[in-house]
Amino acid sequence: MNLQIYALLMTAALALPKGAHAADAQLVDGFINAPVSEVWRIFTTAEGYKSTGVNQVDIDLRLGGHIRTRRGDGQLGDAETLDSEILAFDPEHMLALRVANAPASLPHRTALTGTWTVVYFDNAGENMTRVRVVGVGFTDAPDSQALRAYLEKANREMLDHAAKRYWPKCAHCQLEAPLAPEQ
Repeated sequence: MNLQIYALLMTAALALPKGAHAADAQLVDGFINAPVSEVWRIFTTAEGYKSTGVNQVDIDLRLGGHIRTRRGDGQLGDAETLDSEILAFDPEHMLALRVANAPASLPHRTALTGTWTVVYFDNAGENMTRVRVVGVGFTDAPDSQALRAYLEKANREMLDHAAKRYWPKCAHCQLEAPLAPEQ
């Protein structure tokens, strides 16, 4: 990891809100049967990101850029758009994001203040990538813990949705809990 990215992440870690604890980081991980370069493409291109379960995407991959996503009907940019600012990235290794504007319907959305997400991409063997989504900055406040639980479920669904395209499952994936049946 280059020094500038490390310094940015350390500065963000030191700026944890009062009452936040490193142990409160929210971790969701999974395996995708594709090389790291392909999984990186999923998370950093508009066409790729659609495989995570959203149907509208706009990505400006640069420091200070944004990833804007929208599910369902409506227009990208409306009150139900998720707008995440890109805090840092190390191509094919790490992507750090902070929600700049949450969908109006997101439960506990005010608890997002002081939180951010880091997505790690690790080579896990031939044509296999381990993806770790780490949410940081949650506090002991009930709304923050409720948001943490909500995002844990949403991040699991996102990873599972992205992995589906590359099934059959790998040996690592077989150990993970099965997906709920599609509706």
